[in-house]
Amino acid sequence: MQKNALAFEQPDKSCRGLRYGKSRFLTLTTALFITGLALAGCNSVDRTTTGSVAKGNGTKAERSIEQMNAQQLAQAAQTYGAHYQKNPTSKVAALNYATVLSMAGRSDQSLAVMRAIAIQLPKDKQVLAAYGKALAGAGELDAALDAVRRAQTPDYPDWRLLSAEGAILDQQGNSADARAIYQKALQIKPGEASILSNLAMSYVLSGDLPTAEKYLRQAATANGSDSRVRQNLALVVGLQGRFQEAETIASRELSPEQAKANTDYLRSMLAKQGSKKQA
Repeated sequence: MQKNALAFEQPDKSCRGLRYGKSRFLTLTTALFITGLALAGCNSVDRTTTGSVAKGNGTKAERSIEQMNAQQLAQAAQTYGAHYQKNPTSKVAALNYATVLSMAGRSDQSLAVMRAIAIQLPKDKQVLAAYGKALAGAGELDAALDAVRRAQTPDYPDWRLLSAEGAILDQQGNSADARAIYQKALQIKPGEASILSNLAMSYVLSGDLPTAEKYLRQAATANGSDSRVRQNLALVVGLQGRFQEAETIASRELSPEQAKANTDYLRSMLAKQGSKKQA
């Protein structure tokens, strides 16, 4: 299974229409939001994206890293790590190595790499943006928000940084501010799949699954959408109890076995939460 975004990563899945409790919402969303799809064993969490999202102004290598599976990521970590060791002050080497570490779930190591290059290049906007994302990946949300905002250019804002800022605000519980930021990003880049996906996940976090589904469907048909968005859509549909529809959506992206495993997992989680509530 390919890696993504949340995902953001801190998802909870609860549906207000079904009156799911907050604790259940937090438990389920964690599987979805940050990584984008956690059920079938994705290995990493990007806390500045909640679905399909281009990671800032990444290099071509960074963008290719996002499409790797777990085995490829392990191999890439060795390759990029060797390049980085030879030239630890190289911005490109640091960005590529930090990206593959993050995608492989080694967020602390990714942060260490970005912290080192940020000391070397404290005013570089691309480095600041990547540093902010590494901080978010390590759970240092306040510092991440500061770094992402410092990387922003107020007179010519970058929609990717706005979307990342929104994802961090969502994780801090500031959903209203996050959604306002996403709307600003959409004004700059209308119909952008990654922004719509993050906006959708904002509604997942607040338990509004029908609204989340609406935005995920928009994201799934937008240019630049990827498998993670459609898998998140499958999860949100499944969380509303429409398991067969969810499995159909997931089967377009995953093997039949993985799609069924995901929906079976959702069924079991919903059943367990229902049992706990009755108890």
